[in-house]
Amino acid sequence: MSRGNCFSELLILMSYLLHQLLRASAAAHPESDAVRLVDDAITYRDLETQSNQLAHALIAAGVAPGDRVGIYLKKSPRAIVSIFGILKTGACYVPVDANAPGARLVEIARQCAFRALVTSASLYGKIEDGLKEECKDAALFFVDELPKDAHSSGYQSFSEVLLQCPKDSPVVDVIGHDLAYILFTSGSTGTPKGVMLSHLNALTFVNWAAETFGITSSDRLSQHAPFNFDLSVFDIFVAVKAGAAICLVPEGLAVFPLQLSAFIQKQKITVWYSVPMVLMLLLGRGKLDEGDFSSLRIILFAGEVFPTKHLRALMEKLTHPRYANLYGPTETNVCAYYEVAPLSPEATAPIPIGKACANTELIAIDEAGERVSGPGREGLLYARGSTVMQGYYGRPENTRAAFSPNPFAVGREENLYCTGDWVTLDEDGNYLFVGRKDHMIKTRGYRVELGEIEAIMVTHPAVDEAVALAIPDEAVGNTIQAVVTLAGDSSLEVAELKRHCAEKLPAYMVPEKIDFAATLPRTDNGKIDRRRLQSERVPSGTSAD
Repeated sequence: MSRGNCFSELLILMSYLLHQLLRASAAAHPESDAVRLVDDAITYRDLETQSNQLAHALIAAGVAPGDRVGIYLKKSPRAIVSIFGILKTGACYVPVDANAPGARLVEIARQCAFRALVTSASLYGKIEDGLKEECKDAALFFVDELPKDAHSSGYQSFSEVLLQCPKDSPVVDVIGHDLAYILFTSGSTGTPKGVMLSHLNALTFVNWAAETFGITSSDRLSQHAPFNFDLSVFDIFVAVKAGAAICLVPEGLAVFPLQLSAFIQKQKITVWYSVPMVLMLLLGRGKLDEGDFSSLRIILFAGEVFPTKHLRALMEKLTHPRYANLYGPTETNVCAYYEVAPLSPEATAPIPIGKACANTELIAIDEAGERVSGPGREGLLYARGSTVMQGYYGRPENTRAAFSPNPFAVGREENLYCTGDWVTLDEDGNYLFVGRKDHMIKTRGYRVELGEIEAIMVTHPAVDEAVALAIPDEAVGNTIQAVVTLAGDSSLEVAELKRHCAEKLPAYMVPEKIDFAATLPRTDNGKIDRRRLQSERVPSGTSAD
């Protein structure tokens, strides 16, 4: 091993901040691709240098440790430069989906009091008026040209930054407990909540993931998720830790399976990570039989349940990669995983969420307050460990509500984060997802988990996806309705699907009404938009219990 490689490996081992991973990989792999968007790429040397220059510019504009800096950008190498440039100031980055309405960015900017914002001239028009109202003192940095009417000294472009600013890394006092990023999730009231995650939170996951999946500098990781989705933490920082290439998936490509299939092959992706929906589209319309996916060695999925029959079909098409289910809410990033072995034709049970990741403990507590220690009992899942968030930015009451005292921590005070998920255990000690706490409803005096109904409907060969919804009803508490999409050219009668459900579910769980739809609405993260489906069927002012 060369002296340079020894030095860079020492830097990796000593890293307690996310941007220190970049410094080490830039030293070890200066000419390797760091970020690529189709044919546009920058090396690790460029990523290190340009992010240093941006950091100097941000600091000169008044950004200090602890500040919040927004990122409102479409995917590009310069977006990744922005992330690392912000981290190097000691501030935390706050990504907002570029496809989100300008009003959402303005609301997030209001909550966080942005000290600066990195955006593009084309996107700035969506937010200009609102941003001036909420963050009139925020410095503005543009990855492309300045807006035509920009006359303020607070406006800078990347071209100016790269010409004027030093290339060395700024010296800033930051520790692992300092915030690295804030990810905003949709709140139940419709107002987004900012999940605060530190360098330590992220690095605990990044170090575990890099080791568990054996990521090396020869890998090419897909970067499919929006930057405001926690899946992006794996794509970006695990790749940088290993000196691997971050291959940005062009926005919108997921809905064109043939083009996405070609992209994976041409870019020689080795590690794919996405929500199941994207993989299901690839399976159904990506012509996987006709492609060369020999480079692909790992397929990871998270965010939603992957129906077992669809996962089995994918594993039969692409037999050589490793498959793993990664589990965890944004508040914990990934806290559990399960590596999927080949599935038998008879397998219909949902894929386990698995066991806790390194330096994380998962505890399921039943309704009697007892710890679930074996099969046959259900409980709410709680997490403890250094991946767990610090809290919700500016929302101490929400933060307190998310944590509970650990009843098993004898002689000391410790809090547990409640995931809101009901689980049980299998014979091998793997956690099995039963359903969301907020998907538990009452109908006719019975407690029902909507996810169980969905899982049964999807086992019908003609059903592609299914969503069960609770519709408030004064007489019975809730009635159950369902929305279903069909596989390929399949046809199916409502009566037949109800008979299928009745064979495996008690009568009170069989949906009273089933609608067939061509597609299901999705959120920006690719998850099924249950709130929209519910709102289309529930009168305003009512809710399911």
